[in-house]
Amino acid sequence: MPTVEEAAATLGSEVSQEYRKAVEVLSKVGLTLYEAKAYIALVARGGGDAPTLAESAGIPRTSSYKVLESLTAKGYASPSGGKPILFRPKPPLEVAESLKSAIQDVFEKLELLHKVVADHGEPQLVYLLSGRAKVVAKIGELLDRSTKTFILTTPQLSEIRDELGKKVAHAVKRGVEITFVSGPLQRVPEGVRLIARPTLLATEVLADGEHALLAAPGLDACGFTDNPILTAHLKQFLDVVLEKGQEASA
Repeated sequence: MPTVEEAAATLGSEVSQEYRKAVEVLSKVGLTLYEAKAYIALVARGGGDAPTLAESAGIPRTSSYKVLESLTAKGYASPSGGKPILFRPKPPLEVAESLKSAIQDVFEKLELLHKVVADHGEPQLVYLLSGRAKVVAKIGELLDRSTKTFILTTPQLSEIRDELGKKVAHAVKRGVEITFVSGPLQRVPEGVRLIARPTLLATEVLADGEHALLAAPGLDACGFTDNPILTAHLKQFLDVVLEKGQEASA
């Protein structure tokens, strides 16, 4: 059975180009290459189990279930019960609307940052890091330094959880109140509260209400600060997210 990419190529250069463009755009809004191809395969087929979709998407079978799990957490897919588990795509226009909302949230925060810097001159209020390993290490550092609360909102929860699992466990033992905000159906370590919010775009951290971090999709760059003005603005946004999550679960 040909992959979706191969099928697109047989329909001509214009369709093939549109396929490549779709993969590129989906990658820009936080999907990995495998996730982008899997979502396009989901839309093209209307759904299927992990092995079938792996073949259609042209991705390794060994990665397919984890990729589909991640798409579910990010709000691009929904699983059905039974065995094998079948995955269906969330309607593209529905996903687009959710992404618009998530992007709006991110840029509202950036606009606040812009206004704060304009009002208070241009000191080095935000420190920048580039590279995924450095960003994840910084999140781990903030977790290690937390003594009271640690809030993480992210569409990349499964990856961060796997890489920082021991640090999370140690923080829980220290009595830190940890809250993760991510997509539905996510596993969290014991002692961690989960609030479901699909189609998050950026990753945000607020540690002890004093240290803030905002990372780009894919965790390839971030800004972090301990400036009280900026952390207070992020806290206001996260308080709204937590309140909405509590209302949804009530």
